[in-house]
Amino acid sequence: QPQLVESGGGLVQPGGSLRLSCEGSGMFLSDYAMGWYRQAAGKGRELVGMEANAGHINYADSAKGRFTISRDNHKNMAYLQMHNLKSEHTAMYYCRGPRRCTANDVWGRGTQVNVSS
Repeated sequence: QPQLVESGGGLVQPGGSLRLSCEGSGMFLSDYAMGWYRQAAGKGRELVGMEANAGHINYADSAKGRFTISRDNHKNMAYLQMHNLKSEHTAMYYCRGPRRCTANDVWGRGTQVNVSS
C-alpha cells in the first residue's frame, strides 16, 4: 500500500526557515508527481506547489520566491523548503503524490507548522 509520511514540522519564529520532508513507502516516488498543500485552522486546503509536466513546479502566488519543492528519488523523499516564514504560514502541511497517468492519488497525514514568537 503506497504511503506518504511527512516530518519536519514544528514551532519556528517569524522570519525563520524550515524544511519539511515527505517519505514514500510502498511506492517509487519517481512514478508520482509530488506536491505540497496546507490547511490553516478553519480554512480549506490550499495548494503550496505541485509538479507539472517535465519537472516544472507550479507554485501558489503566496509561495513564489519563498518556498521550494524538491525531491530525491534515490531516497524516495520529497521536500518543502520554506524561508522567511510568517504567522500566516501556520498550518498543517500535506504531501501529495498523484501517480502519473493513473487516477491513484496518495496523501500524507500532514505535519503541523506553527510560526510564532
